[in-house]
Amino acid sequence: MKGLQVLLLVALSSTLLLFGCGQEKEAVIEPVVEQVIEEEPEVIEEAEETEEDIDEDVPPEEGMVRSRITNEWVTEEVNNTRPITVMIPNTKTAAQYGISNADVLYECNVEGSITRLMALFQDWNGYDRIGNVRSCRDYYVYWSFEWDAFYIHYGGPFYIDEVINRPDTEDIDGLDSSNFWRADDTGNSTDNAYVDTEGILADIDRLGYDLEYRDGYADDQHYLFAPTNEPNTLEQYSDAITANKIDMSPTYPVTNCYFVYNEETGLYERFQHLSGEADGPHVDETNGQQLAFKNILIQNTYYEVRDQKGYLAFQCIDSTRDGWFFTNGKGIHVTWEKTSDYGATRYFDDNGNEIQLNTGKTMVCIVEDGDSFIVDDEKITPATAQ
Repeated sequence: MKGLQVLLLVALSSTLLLFGCGQEKEAVIEPVVEQVIEEEPEVIEEAEETEEDIDEDVPPEEGMVRSRITNEWVTEEVNNTRPITVMIPNTKTAAQYGISNADVLYECNVEGSITRLMALFQDWNGYDRIGNVRSCRDYYVYWSFEWDAFYIHYGGPFYIDEVINRPDTEDIDGLDSSNFWRADDTGNSTDNAYVDTEGILADIDRLGYDLEYRDGYADDQHYLFAPTNEPNTLEQYSDAITANKIDMSPTYPVTNCYFVYNEETGLYERFQHLSGEADGPHVDETNGQQLAFKNILIQNTYYEVRDQKGYLAFQCIDSTRDGWFFTNGKGIHVTWEKTSDYGATRYFDDNGNEIQLNTGKTMVCIVEDGDSFIVDDEKITPATAQ
């Protein structure tokens, strides 16, 4: 046994000697480096909120409600305060201030085929200048009635006396007020009268008017609006027409106004070509903003010429009259009716259903019986009777 242990030691020594003789230098063992690839953290993108995701009943801020006039979000105070309607001239000498903020704008002919505008403001606080303000025509008062608005004007012909002197007519006349003023920036002695919020409030107090809606009116629905997450595209109507341009020149030959649909904003932008003036956008002198509307309503209306001076009368209270409705680049034929002084004008499709307007500002064009307008080069003449 002892001899075997000696032999194992000799063998082991020989192996180590052989290994040492075969190495000229010490072997270098390099460390193994493991390549570590860091994974980028997963980025979870938040989906953009679309109109379809918006809850119709959840206001963006506490205390806000849907406007009874535009369906936009407004404060409760604004929604519960009566609006104002202001008579504004539409001539080349008329400098228009604040008009881009009107929620509803009416246009109708007066004598000499000149149009006059009536601007409806729901939130009329904080204005330093509104106008200029021009004289009343009695048919505008009936359109103002349906909003229970304070009607603001600067005098008018004797034809207005009957409606203006009614005890329920709450108007503010610049001829009877010390809160209107004239400016020298128009170069015209008539198109230069203005008023501001402070002056309107002073006259409302002087005349004993109430800022809150009168009994029964605040509960009355005016326009019927489509939900903002389900806008009315008019695609549900097989006879809807494409309406990229609505030219009202045949109806308003002095104003020569027209509307062009802007696909990016979804609004109809207003242009004018006043006699003697270059064609261009219709802008607000206050901010240079072009007038633009989500909805355009056209009402064919019975009218008469009153005298040799060309004063007109329009039948504002009527039923089943011809009209058109334009929104989102399309249009449909409608009928309209207004059954009482304070009753809202209602609009119905050819199936007899009340139409849904889209949230935003509305333009109302009153068209005389027999007059036409042009939509994308197609002449449209509303029927004179239904």
